[in-house]
Formats: sequence, C-alpha cells, structure tokens
Amino acid sequence: MKAPHRTQQPSSRTVRAPLRLQWGDVEPGRALLDGAWWPHSRDMATELGDLFDHFPPHLGRPRRVLVSPPDWDAPRERRIPTAGGYLKAGSFPHDDTHLVVVLTSREQRVRFLVVPPDFSEYHAAEAMLAACTRGNTHTAAELLAEVIDQPDDDPSLVWS
Repeated sequence: MKAPHRTQQPSSRTVRAPLRLQWGDVEPGRALLDGAWWPHSRDMATELGDLFDHFPPHLGRPRRVLVSPPDWDAPRERRIPTAGGYLKAGSFPHDDTHLVVVLTSREQRVRFLVVPPDFSEYHAAEAMLAACTRGNTHTAAELLAEVIDQPDDDPSLVWS
C-alpha cells in the first residue's frame, strides 16, 4: 500500500529585520525600474518569502516571481513557502539582470533592482535611491556597476 503524498505546509516565519524595499513614485511598469530591494542574505526562499509576506498591498498580491540567478545561492526553489501559501518562482538560465520581477494579482509586472546583501549602507542607499529616481535610464546591472565604482558618499548628492 502506497503512503499518501504529503505536502510541506507553508512556513510560519520568525520575526526578521524590517524589509528593505523602496519604490518610485511612478505607476508600476511605466519606468525602467519600479523600485529597489536590499535582501538580508542570498537565501532565495527565505528572502522571497519575506518579501511576499510583507509586499506593499497597494501593488497587489504577488502571484509569481522571476529572479536573476547570480543574486542567489543555489539551490533555487521553484515554489516558495509563504505565510499565505506557495508562490511560483522562475528564472532564465543566463539572466544576470539583478532584477526581481513580481507578477501581481493586479496583472502588473513590478521590477525591483536587487541590491547585493553585502553592499555597504552607503552603496545600498545610493543604488536604491537611483532605482527609485524618476527619469532613471540605467538598467539594474548598469546601476549596480556605476554605484560600486563610487566612493562611500551621501547618495542624495549623487542622484538628486
């Protein structure tokens, strides 16, 4: 007799540091980047679960996510446990865009720059500010390359 198939229940998350997420003042999808996210680690399941559990309600409920593989340690999961169930995750094999694209219940694609967790506070603040600045024409990869070449400085002096 075959044992019944059991599925793992969605995780109950422990209290974590506040979500480091910023978004611009433009309707999602109208700018190259809609915002920036600075995860606390390279653990994709933990960080995406935290992002989805605390996703800004005005952007809609997350339904699926596409990630840039170099931003995360392997193994990358295809189903992410969250407080509300599971979310599907995917990627393109050679994607190094440093983006997380969230497909929402409002049928929107919200594009966040992924700031590497090991960035200094200065570099992370600069990258996040640049990603959210109206009129930014840098891709996420270009923006990170430019930011890392800058000395630690007040980001408002660079991107205002």
